[in-house]
Amino acid sequence: MQQFLIGISGAIVGVIGWLLVGLFIQRRAHDRQARDAGRAVYFELGANLLAIFSASEYGLFGPLSRTSYDALLPELATWLPADELQALALAYLGQGAYGQLAESAEELPPEMRAQSLEAILGAHRTALGLLRDRVFTAEEVASLGRYASPEEAQLLEEASKPKHRLRGHGHAAAK
Repeated sequence: MQQFLIGISGAIVGVIGWLLVGLFIQRRAHDRQARDAGRAVYFELGANLLAIFSASEYGLFGPLSRTSYDALLPELATWLPADELQALALAYLGQGAYGQLAESAEELPPEMRAQSLEAILGAHRTALGLLRDRVFTAEEVASLGRYASPEEAQLLEEASKPKHRLRGHGHAAAK
């Protein structure tokens, strides 16, 4: 009888151990999947940032994308803290305002257009900063611009700055 109880106890400990290992592996896989989703959304936000910057700086309203965000939101919603998820959602909610600005760009006073675009840019910068810190290692962040030309790197840098102004250009209102 004593051997039977030892055997049952060992089996219970083994089952619990395997259950914990399985949960750990499943959690790591989920985190990796969510991180990969965040990377895709990060690059989509980056492309949108450049389009919004072009609208702000030159009056050229290109299309914005939300395909990755729409497809990967469930993974991100279970992984990101509520405040970071809200910051990400606010960046994408700004697409409606961007669309309205694109349709009525010539009808709006330049100051109003510039303020609206700056607010949309700000939401994108915030979301990009939060995602960058979560989905990339420090080494990866340092290598992100490795294959950008000097002109592309300057454009990315200017688009990432609040209250940007390129010398000699400026479709948007002055500071």
